[in-house]
Amino acid sequence: MLIFTHPACLQHRMQPGHAERPERLAAILAHLERTGLLAQCRIVEPERATRVDLTRVHTPAYLAMLERRAPTSGLVALDPDTALCPDSLEAAARAAGAVTAAVRAVLDGTTTRAFCAVRPPGHHAESGAAMGFCIYNNVAVGAALALTHSGIERVAILDFDVHHGNGSVEMFQDDPRVLVCSSFQHPFYPGRYEDVVRPHIVNTPLPAGTGSDAFRAAIARDWLPALEQHRPDLVFVSAGFDAHRADPLAELELDETDFGWITREIVAVADRYASGSVVSTLEGGYDLAALARSVGAHLEALAD
Repeated sequence: MLIFTHPACLQHRMQPGHAERPERLAAILAHLERTGLLAQCRIVEPERATRVDLTRVHTPAYLAMLERRAPTSGLVALDPDTALCPDSLEAAARAAGAVTAAVRAVLDGTTTRAFCAVRPPGHHAESGAAMGFCIYNNVAVGAALALTHSGIERVAILDFDVHHGNGSVEMFQDDPRVLVCSSFQHPFYPGRYEDVVRPHIVNTPLPAGTGSDAFRAAIARDWLPALEQHRPDLVFVSAGFDAHRADPLAELELDETDFGWITREIVAVADRYASGSVVSTLEGGYDLAALARSVGAHLEALAD
């Protein structure tokens, strides 16, 4: 398995005390090294996502706005939760570039499984708006690239972050080649695009306090039949771990065994329809210890 990561992803910073901080990625990498998981994978430093890659899902006006507003010092707010520092666009370009590099590695046969240990996250970013800590929609950039390949007719984006993947839904709501499944605490941030009704958009709202049994039952009820019908040629994962019971930003009651379970279910689908191919990218997760353990469980299941 390949892990795509880049030192630039540690340089993106928002205001002091912000939950989406460089220590998240540092904690993950330290845990993977300590447990020996890192030694079982090959680390790849990605190039930046190209403008062609980004404009498949983001508007040119949005990209120009980001470049225009990028500061040379200090912070520039994009929304109440999201800001640019001087290093943010480099980090975001490497984060999106990690997913495109992972897609290319899967498509050329270098690997069947890849994890992108990157930040900033991406699934809230819409075609023309940054929000929810996200600048570029990393998983959407990768999915759009995959669909340019002659051997890829359908893909799936599976999002188990505690927050709804509004950006991914917004970008692909009119493209039936992309199945988007998103489980999320409800009602909760961001409250956008969660009521889209399409055969290829599967929204799974979960009340606060939802634990393991109810979560697993909801995924089995909503996601698994949709995946069997869609039969994706490549599976993407928006791997957010903030549904963990220890996470400070949400109120679901999962733990790392649940993330291992859902990953094994995803791998089983990929084995049936996508020659085992899975590209996963980090989204949320803000308790450092719980995040690190959860990523470890996710990677163990991916490696199996």
